[in-house]
Amino acid sequence: MKIKDANIREALHSYLNDVHEHETDTKIVDEMGVLHGQSRIDVAVINGILHGYEIKSESDTLTRLPRQIKDYNLIFDRMTIVVQKNYLNEVRNLIPKWWGIILVSKKNDSLILKQVRKGRLNKDVDPYSLTHLLWKDEALDLLKKEGLHKGYVSKPRNVLYSRICSTIEVKEIKRSINLKLKSRENWKVL
Repeated sequence: MKIKDANIREALHSYLNDVHEHETDTKIVDEMGVLHGQSRIDVAVINGILHGYEIKSESDTLTRLPRQIKDYNLIFDRMTIVVQKNYLNEVRNLIPKWWGIILVSKKNDSLILKQVRKGRLNKDVDPYSLTHLLWKDEALDLLKKEGLHKGYVSKPRNVLYSRICSTIEVKEIKRSINLKLKSRENWKVL
């Protein structure tokens, strides 16, 4: 019987809960949209950095993966792909060298997650793409906090994103977005 995405997700959550059990400021989110829903990361861990986990079960195809790689590379500080053995070699050839790899296998009735390659930090996060994680009111709040909102209150969100990127340092943009995402209660798109 094939292992389904939902089973891998459940095992991944258990794995991540173990890894982050002593961290009080970590938030784990399923199906987080990036670039206004252009792609959805299966699981995102938010805790000072953004770490994305993309699941590819044996019932998935890798058709969307090149597009997802492009999108995720713009947003995430770290990326890990979670795959079964049938995709391991192909995935190694597709993903960037800085991505981590977790291999999923079945032993008896349990799923085993084994880190095959430890990922590294992404040095090419795009601040403008990153700001797309903010809802319009959150982007405006960030500008207000910095005293940069005058004349921008009624502007469309892409103008707010540009203003953020042209006036606030990347390190502060990342920190502020991280805090906003961790404090968010309602993950439905507004």
